[in-house]
Amino acid sequence: MPGADRKAAAERAADDKAEKKAEKSAEKAEKKAGEKAAGKRGSEGALPYVPARGGIPALRRAAADCRGCPLYADATRTVFGAGPAPARLMLVGEQPGDQEDRAGEPFVGPAGRLLHAALGRAGIDAEQAYVTNAVKHFKFAPVAEGRKRRIHKAPNLGELAACRPWLAAEVRRVRPELIVALGATAGKSLLGNSFKVTEARGALLSLTPGTDLPLEAGKDDGDEGHRRFLATVHPSAVLRATHRDEAFEGLVADLRVAAAFLG
Repeated sequence: MPGADRKAAAERAADDKAEKKAEKSAEKAEKKAGEKAAGKRGSEGALPYVPARGGIPALRRAAADCRGCPLYADATRTVFGAGPAPARLMLVGEQPGDQEDRAGEPFVGPAGRLLHAALGRAGIDAEQAYVTNAVKHFKFAPVAEGRKRRIHKAPNLGELAACRPWLAAEVRRVRPELIVALGATAGKSLLGNSFKVTEARGALLSLTPGTDLPLEAGKDDGDEGHRRFLATVHPSAVLRATHRDEAFEGLVADLRVAAAFLG
């Protein structure tokens, strides 16, 4: 290899190494920021903004001014939960998407339409369910040139912890008999960071009474006084699936477990 070519190859290798090092540093910084916001250094997140009294309307008004984590700065608005309260069924997703951020309502985009279709197939009246997200502000990656739609970016553990007081307040006001987690992020917010949707999916679990978020779940013991928990995939995962019809039927099957419990 001529000297000039060797020099160019060495420079490219050095550039690649530097880029990988920068990516790793960014990942470490993101993790560290998440841990800090998660409360390891005393952050209260949204807690100071949550009113002690009032129902869902009072929570929604207060959440509009939430500055509990940095996500509010880039989002258009707070997207709070919607639906009846109290409600027997509560559906919890990850975060609002591009269309939800613009409209100010949860599950109004493509994933929301698919969720409503799946609920209908499972025999569940969507109008009777309270729907919300673990995180109330839209987190998205920088918009690429020539692209109109903002692409969502998964919230980190710190952002989940910061927003958890809102979800906890919703659970207390809605008083659901069954909470359905749509995806891993919702499950982590509800049950803690060790939650894995692949291990819990489709199983009806019993929640320990008297606990706040994160909740404690175990095998369904049949006690009618216990609130139940069910995990399934997020509708957006169905939209991304290679075999979409099969993924949709899997979501419907999980929701039929919920429908059977609700009667």
